[in-house]
Amino acid sequence: MVGEIPQGARAREVGRRVVLISPYDLGRQPFALAEPAALLELAGFEVSCLDLSLQRLADIEWRDPEMVAIHLGMHTAARIALAALPRIRTLAPRARLCAYGLYAPMNAELLRAWGVAEVIGGEYEDALVAAARRSGDGAAAPSPTFIHRGKVDFAVPQRAQLQPLERYAHLMLPDGGEKTVGFAEASRGCKHWCRHCPVVPVYQGRFRAVPAAIVFADIRQQVERGAQHIAFGDPDFLNGPTHALRIVRGLHAEFSDLSWDATIKVQHLLEHAALLPELARCGCLFITSAVEAVDDRILEFLAKNHTRADFVRAVTLLRAAGIGFAPTFVAFTPWTTLEGYLELLETIVQLSLIENVPPVQLAIRLLVPEGSELLKLAGFRDQLEPFDAKMLGYPWRHRDLRVDRLQQAVQDLVARAETQALPRRETFDEIRRIAYGALGRRPAAMVPCRAAVAIPRLSEPWYCCAEPTHEQLAAF
Repeated sequence: MVGEIPQGARAREVGRRVVLISPYDLGRQPFALAEPAALLELAGFEVSCLDLSLQRLADIEWRDPEMVAIHLGMHTAARIALAALPRIRTLAPRARLCAYGLYAPMNAELLRAWGVAEVIGGEYEDALVAAARRSGDGAAAPSPTFIHRGKVDFAVPQRAQLQPLERYAHLMLPDGGEKTVGFAEASRGCKHWCRHCPVVPVYQGRFRAVPAAIVFADIRQQVERGAQHIAFGDPDFLNGPTHALRIVRGLHAEFSDLSWDATIKVQHLLEHAALLPELARCGCLFITSAVEAVDDRILEFLAKNHTRADFVRAVTLLRAAGIGFAPTFVAFTPWTTLEGYLELLETIVQLSLIENVPPVQLAIRLLVPEGSELLKLAGFRDQLEPFDAKMLGYPWRHRDLRVDRLQQAVQDLVARAETQALPRRETFDEIRRIAYGALGRRPAAMVPCRAAVAIPRLSEPWYCCAEPTHEQLAAF
């Protein structure tokens, strides 16, 4: 097995305990707990896994672990973790605290202030095992922040301790049916340098493929546990198109009824357009793509390497291939204008994408965390306020206060719509009315260029910079 270590090394660690915690992972069963759990168990540690999206800190027996490691894969997870750390310290007063994942290095200073001794980014597996081995010395000094971008050994994820797949986000089909969803990673990191992306400060334009044998074994065990659809969590599934094709061809050959979705850049959808029909034949139901904006000037600031015209072309290509398109947006930036926001809404109408876009995507405000490539833009820091440790980012105010007022109004509307479970079309209509009202205008009747058709979608929208909910904060 990949990740196997000598029996003697395992024996030396018997009786030593590690707790792995995922604060939040977009409604997915956390790969970032399951895979390091397997490696730590191979190394002889007793491992407990805790998913705060579905559990409380009190739901496991703590029994004085030597290390507690928290996965910070996204902004929301980092905020929840920082709020939970005082309670974790109470439950495990002698444990060496570790934070790993994309948002660990960029928040290292804050994490250190809360007593976190190990901060690990990038390919974290080997470093986590090494940190666990150091944890026996309670007086050991904090380790330097560690970011590893090289190759590591992987193990088949150990998912037995995690909550059942049925408790996580499910796939909602246009006909009203549902599918149980599993989650897998075929690669990590990204070749690209989008300035607002949290992957860039850690991976610096590199990506790493997870061995196909590990991916197949992980998906196989999830199918055995009821998965009918696989959501790939790769930052970009076509960073390595040969690897991606090997994965989906193998899956389709073994599980002909298994469907899947993935995240792919607009740039890659165009560059690899010839592959799209095969992806569809192999079970791809929809593609998520971080379109971010329809204003070419904003796209250039974000270094997205695509244009509005490219986005339109990608919609056409995916429809021709029979694959749904789920675009995501950063609707509000320091460069957004009221007219530009209306242009975004009207583009969604013209492309008949209303049903494809979760309303929350129309309320997203640009997040500027520590370490962001945006901070290197000439003059950009002048638009920012001092770093806010509570929000884990640099606040900014738009020069046109009407834009900030509109963003808040849309955010409030979306929150009410989610509470009331309003249809996407109804929520979109109200957002559009509010946006036109911000300019003192009334919206014209919508005339979509084609009939709007709902696409399959996950029950938890794809976004990573939300405010932690009261329920999440109550988990500890």
